Amino acid sequence: MADAPSSSFSAGAVVGTTLREHVLFSMHAAPGATGEFTSLINHLSLAIRIINSRVRAAGLANLLGYTGEINVQGEAVQKLDVFSNDVLLNVLERSGHCAVIASEELDELKFSNRDGKYVVLFDPLDGSSNIDTNVGIGTIFSVLRRRSTGAASQDDALRPGTEIVAAGYVLYGPATVFVLSTGNGVHCFTLDPDVGEFFLSQGNVRCPLRGNGYSVNEGNFSRWDPRVQAWNTWIKADDQATQRPYGHRYVGSLVADAHRVLLKGGIFVYPADSKSPTGKLRLLYEANPMAFLFEQAGGMATDGVNRILDIVPSAVHQRVPLAIGSSEDVIAYRRFLTQA
Repeated sequence: MADAPSSSFSAGAVVGTTLREHVLFSMHAAPGATGEFTSLINHLSLAIRIINSRVRAAGLANLLGYTGEINVQGEAVQKLDVFSNDVLLNVLERSGHCAVIASEELDELKFSNRDGKYVVLFDPLDGSSNIDTNVGIGTIFSVLRRRSTGAASQDDALRPGTEIVAAGYVLYGPATVFVLSTGNGVHCFTLDPDVGEFFLSQGNVRCPLRGNGYSVNEGNFSRWDPRVQAWNTWIKADDQATQRPYGHRYVGSLVADAHRVLLKGGIFVYPADSKSPTGKLRLLYEANPMAFLFEQAGGMATDGVNRILDIVPSAVHQRVPLAIGSSEDVIAYRRFLTQA
């Protein structure tokens, strides 16, 4: 495949590859390309720009705070959760490309266009507990090609991450960054708010083989398996030969924490514990998309023992433990988890 067009930035203007151009270029050589996949990504981009506009003005648009409802996950629902979920559902349904849509906020799968070729799974607003404190939050998604030839069914969504054709996340932070992989590496696009378009800002992102930071909620230490506790003690121990201790960074938004690890290396861990014995993060909406992205960037993703992308889902809202990051750091973590 030829090199994609490059981006350059100059004072007062942005000249470079847009998200749409990047996807068009990436799919140009794909056999049987019809343009529908590009159109689907463009619709996702539209939904994200709408969400971004409300995130930026949430305090002025009366979108801060809780609705008073509890979602299927047993979590209090934020107003921005509802807004983001509704926007994604509406835009994806109107695209006409989706046979199945699944959201962390929905009790069940939503069967959309019977002729749609794709399945889209998403967490509309990750890190929503941070909304009211103006901390980085995000949207996470993955796309699969529909497998059924007749009526769409649950089997179209309950598939391992190895079948993902595209995944991404958006970080609504100081800048709005769209991180995307269509199976040919990981690329970052930054929203120019004046133009209203995402431009390629970092191509072919590679997660360092090893980092010097770790991200985990240490408030759960007492609930962890002793092997996780041993790893946590080890990574904080002073040992110049192995370049420890690692620095600790934890925001509490998966997108924000994972984005730092993707760019700077290290490891993000959300292990199972006595409160969440099967893990807390959702396989379809959080773990699989992130695992796909990290592997595309040269990193690793496991549940502590097994490769995340190899897990065959058994339920729409299945939860798993998650460890993602630099390959050497994830291997070191796995070494502790596989000890007898």
